[in-house]
Amino acid sequence: MLTFTKMERTSEWTSMITGIELNTPENGGLCREAALPYAAGMAHTPDDSALMLRYQDGDIAAFETLYLRHKDPIYRYLLRLCGHRDTAEDIFQEVWGKIIKARGTYRPTARFTTFLYRVAHNCFIDHVRRNKRHAGNTPLEPEAHSDPGEAPDIETERRLARERLETALSDLPEEQRDAFLLHEEGGLTIDQIATVTGCKRETAKSRLRYAINKLRAAIDEPARTS
Repeated sequence: MLTFTKMERTSEWTSMITGIELNTPENGGLCREAALPYAAGMAHTPDDSALMLRYQDGDIAAFETLYLRHKDPIYRYLLRLCGHRDTAEDIFQEVWGKIIKARGTYRPTARFTTFLYRVAHNCFIDHVRRNKRHAGNTPLEPEAHSDPGEAPDIETERRLARERLETALSDLPEEQRDAFLLHEEGGLTIDQIATVTGCKRETAKSRLRYAINKLRAAIDEPARTS
């Protein structure tokens, strides 16, 4: 039996954001300079839908593979969407519980990631409605990333950049933050973001563009004012 545990990894968004471009048809309207961390080496492994179908047939190992493949980005998505670790962990548990319950009814009509993040998105929305609020406007405390060989001024600059980015992310309107995180953590295209959030494609595209522009501005602010 799987045990869902805490997991956490800081995304290096500072470099990622500067590499995002819109309006490229090759990726459904999105192009990323950096590949998704879990995409490398997956060409010769079963795709997600195949694993879920094998799980339907009783293959528990297939579900374990699916879970290990997606647990980190899903947790980071929830953590930075809601801004509280305890809340993110509760919703994380709920998401995978729903995936398990969907074992008998799952049909591969869309990519599994679209299905998975729609479940996660809906679980977050349900949590907000149940609690009448959410703490997404509270920036997460940045994690320390110290390189022993790095000059102190460079290390300080990177730490401050992470802090600015986390603060800017928490200040985004919920819809824009959600769109950005679906793209950055889940690797979803604009069309998939629209499906997950239940909005029109142009709305999803606009939300993502505004989010990226605001986050870029937060990163570039010291350079412009110095």
